[in-house]
Amino acid sequence: MTDNRTKPEIDAPEGPAPAELVIRDITVGDGDVAKAGDTVTVHYVGVEYATGEEFDSSWNSGQSIQFPLRGLIAGWQDGIPGMAVGGRRELVIPPHLAYGPAGGHFLGGKTLIFVIDLLAVG
Repeated sequence: MTDNRTKPEIDAPEGPAPAELVIRDITVGDGDVAKAGDTVTVHYVGVEYATGEEFDSSWNSGQSIQFPLRGLIAGWQDGIPGMAVGGRRELVIPPHLAYGPAGGHFLGGKTLIFVIDLLAVG
């Protein structure tokens, strides 16, 4: 499969951060559907909700990333199942589903936005 997509741009949102996970399909895929516990191959970009500052992106290396969902933060474990290959999905993840309260991880206490392109499941 040739993927000619480009890295998404994420603007800092306005208004208060949501208290629960927000899932928004930007593009609905038509391939295999991810299930809880699957291993997924993705391209993604992550930004802080409050500032819109990027903190991580697979696009920067030009390489997609493969992970087992069970090894990821809860927001990804809850937000990717049901997504089909070929889709692009935005997840807005509050701290309790991301890296927990401030003080541990450098992203602790922060609401995060990820835009994820699902390239493969399996």
